[in-house]
Amino acid sequence: MQPTVAACQLELKDLAVETNFELVRECVDGLDSDVDLAVFPEHTLTGFVADERIEAAALARDGAPIEAVQSLAERYDVALVIGFVEAAGDTFYNTTAYIGPAGEFTIYRKRHLWDSERKLLTPGDELVTVDTPVGTAALQTCYDLNFVEDSAALTRSDVTALIVPGAWPDAYRDNWRLLLRARALDGVRWAIGANRTGRRDIRDSQLVTYAGHSLVARPNGGLYRELDRQEATLVVDLDSAILESQRDLVGVFDC
Repeated sequence: MQPTVAACQLELKDLAVETNFELVRECVDGLDSDVDLAVFPEHTLTGFVADERIEAAALARDGAPIEAVQSLAERYDVALVIGFVEAAGDTFYNTTAYIGPAGEFTIYRKRHLWDSERKLLTPGDELVTVDTPVGTAALQTCYDLNFVEDSAALTRSDVTALIVPGAWPDAYRDNWRLLLRARALDGVRWAIGANRTGRRDIRDSQLVTYAGHSLVARPNGGLYRELDRQEATLVVDLDSAILESQRDLVGVFDC
């Protein structure tokens, strides 16, 4: 049986954890039972603004909102990848969590911070892989896609997928689409990108229109399936024969 993944493209509310959790809950509740892994955008639970308000909205990794997401994963027997701004004492991170269907929990802290994130957040310092229903997957977040050296370090025979939550602006939509395909190709793996859609339109914060265009790229860099900018869920079966055929052709892991 081929694993089934869902890229959940949401219009999030910044600084509104309860509202965003309800969006996640509704999305998970609406998934078909055959979905093995659901990927949500960057900052899913908290949103993001570039001032001290994000510190008030930030979440401890063992706090009640994260426990509620773990309960969702267990209740629906589905693995979830979900983003939030993490509070670790007086330090704040852009964090992506992998939560398995039995409640297992792994975090990745974004290594390459974009623009105003640098004023408030601390970059992570580890590359992270995790065992998922689609095989061993590497986690990256949004702007991390630009850094080829990270992708190269994650190019391993056991890593069969790259999972990327994003909050990529619409002004740079073509780069999001290009880089996901490139990272699929240079790692000869699936690339699953779940991007935010809608707008950040909050008082005293820069207006941002998000690109949407969540997609799955093939291991040969081709586009497998893609959304537009609508709030929707992209559901795709990952055919292991496609991965095996491309790896046999390229032979990068035979060297």
